[in-house]
Amino acid sequence: MSDSIRLSSTTLDCSDVGRLAAFYADITGGAVTNLDEHWATVQSPGGRMDFQAVPGYTPPTWPDPASSIMMHLEFFVADRGAAEARVLAAGATKYDFQPNSGQCYVYADPAGHPFCLTTWEDMKP
Repeated sequence: MSDSIRLSSTTLDCSDVGRLAAFYADITGGAVTNLDEHWATVQSPGGRMDFQAVPGYTPPTWPDPASSIMMHLEFFVADRGAAEARVLAAGATKYDFQPNSGQCYVYADPAGHPFCLTTWEDMKP
């Protein structure tokens, strides 16, 4: 018996699994490999992401000192300007508040989940 643990995927709640899966497939160079009205999967060069439909989904608010966002995604990029153009064209929104703009920019995906595009050296694979 092995006690190894390997991350399988990250699952995000949303109201429209198809829209969010298409967004992440687009920005990561991945493909939607499973899609129905309740669940979608994207397989990308960086790994797998899943999306589940949640009735009454409410997007997180960021920054909000009274509420935690629970988690956000970090994507390593070589050129933040080019990556920013790509995610904005795919439907992301750039937040006004940028606490670490020297190394990363913070965006919201179409369902409102925060994610970062980072050039931090320690984020390289």
